[in-house]
Amino acid sequence: MANEGLFGIHGTALAVRSQRMGQLASNIANASTPGYQAKDIDFQAALRGAEAPGGRTDMAIGAATKYRVPTQASIDGNTVELSTEQTAFAENAVAYQTTLSFLNGRINTITRALKGE
Repeated sequence: MANEGLFGIHGTALAVRSQRMGQLASNIANASTPGYQAKDIDFQAALRGAEAPGGRTDMAIGAATKYRVPTQASIDGNTVELSTEQTAFAENAVAYQTTLSFLNGRINTITRALKGE
């Protein structure tokens, strides 16, 4: 990863969290679609795969994407449990914002150093 020295693992983490947020939003949007199978990205597995030697973020995310197993089956075959998806989305959004704040702080530090402040 080209930005690994500058941003560490946080650049990769932001990309994985962004993809996970999209997947969770898709689950929420399809909560009433008959037969829709809810999926989620295992953040830890995706991050390990992306950080492995020769690892690519897109391939790691694909390998870490799994179907959710519902706690209560729906008659129409939809596996989205809205409360579960909303909770996961909120948790992921907080983690995304935290990672983004760290990266913004790092960029501000580098900018100040380049300006000689």
